Amino acid sequence: MNTVNVVKTKNKPLKLLSAIRLPWLLFTLLVFATLIKLGLWQTARANEKLVRLAHIEQLKSQQSLSLDQVITLANTNQTKDTKKFSEAINDLPINITATFDSNHVFLLDNQTNKNSLGYRVFQVAQSNKQAFLVNLGWIEGSINRHDLPSFTPLSGSYQFSGHVRVMEKGIVLQEQQFNDVQWPLRVQQIEVTKLSPLIGEKLLPFVVYLDKNEAIGFVKNWHPVVMPPEKHQAYAFQWFSLAIAWLILMSWAAIKNATKTNPK
Repeated sequence: MNTVNVVKTKNKPLKLLSAIRLPWLLFTLLVFATLIKLGLWQTARANEKLVRLAHIEQLKSQQSLSLDQVITLANTNQTKDTKKFSEAINDLPINITATFDSNHVFLLDNQTNKNSLGYRVFQVAQSNKQAFLVNLGWIEGSINRHDLPSFTPLSGSYQFSGHVRVMEKGIVLQEQQFNDVQWPLRVQQIEVTKLSPLIGEKLLPFVVYLDKNEAIGFVKNWHPVVMPPEKHQAYAFQWFSLAIAWLILMSWAAIKNATKTNPK
């Protein structure tokens, strides 16, 4: 091989790199970084779920707390950081004697059970002059969304066991407005700060989910962790795989384009 050919061979990678356009490179890196970020987010979610499941398993051996004890813990850990507040009291076992308010019932919309659409019933209860919401379970709704399900709210005093849960704000298309309040009230989210004025009392910043073996209530089909860690891990693997595939594809396309631009 003569000197000219050697120089051309050495300069070929440089020509290929110089032929790659900056917008192309930036776009490639942006998509790659986005896919990696999504994979890391799903990995973090999986780790959070693993920690929570381990915490729930640990709480099974813990004696149930009274409402006053939970309130004390909630006040002690009260913070603007919703995540830290949730971690402090979520899933705590609780045993309560409370009186149910049959006049104030909230129906959480768009809740499914075995492919059937319905509602979760949240009823106001009181204990030691403290008002809070109790998740009584799922009931089936009508095909006609204007027709609310027929059921009998709880009335009187009951002793029951459950678990504490801080309700996280989900994604909604628009903020809830309560101009024409009729009971039971259909809601899109359980936001205790917005629901408190509707009943004329301040609700505690958590909800009590009935234990599944409680006789009162309706269909208790909830799970503390809706999406298991394994599913998050599978999604993370998909995002990381897409990131690698994207990088390989764009590298191949860039080399092919550069080869056409600089054939020699």
